[in-house]
Amino acid sequence: MMLADAVVNAAQTAVAQSTLHGNIALGLVGGGAAIGIGLAGFGAALATGRNPGAFGKIFTTAILAMALAEGLAMLVFFVLANK
Repeated sequence: MMLADAVVNAAQTAVAQSTLHGNIALGLVGGGAAIGIGLAGFGAALATGRNPGAFGKIFTTAILAMALAEGLAMLVFFVLANK
């Protein structure tokens, strides 16, 4: 009986630790994606202010950068959520 309790406690500890590590990773990825999207928007706003005539190219590049940052965050979310 004592061995079974030890095994159950070890399994519960392992599950709790893996959940904690997954949550930390998801938080870091979400924060990184938010920072990346913010920097892309900030850079686009600065570039448009300096050269308003290039708005279309700047906007396209900024949207692409934001989509890649968010896509990476979604990829990590789905990989970690399925563990």
